[in-house]
Amino acid sequence: MKLRNLPGLGPKSEQMLVAAGVDSITVLRQLGAIKAFIKVSQHQGKTPSLNLLYALVGALEGEHWLTIAKTQRAELVMALEGLQQLEPLFADEGKQLQLLARK
Repeated sequence: MKLRNLPGLGPKSEQMLVAAGVDSITVLRQLGAIKAFIKVSQHQGKTPSLNLLYALVGALEGEHWLTIAKTQRAELVMALEGLQQLEPLFADEGKQLQLLARK
């Protein structure tokens, strides 16, 4: 199954994800929505719309992205900002923030 077959993701979202190295549903599930969103941001050199983040969460949870935006917006934005603030701290120590979740 292709990424675009997940609810709320289309060809443009799939293209951004694949270009950033998130090339399968398995990889998306391993990373989670926030880390996948960060990978897309890093690859593009700019932050995509938060609608992509909501769509990624919705795709993984089987919910429409508008529902995610209404119910989880504050939580997702805080988690995203937290991870983005951690990256420079790791860089200052000569380490790279690992984006793949450990099992």
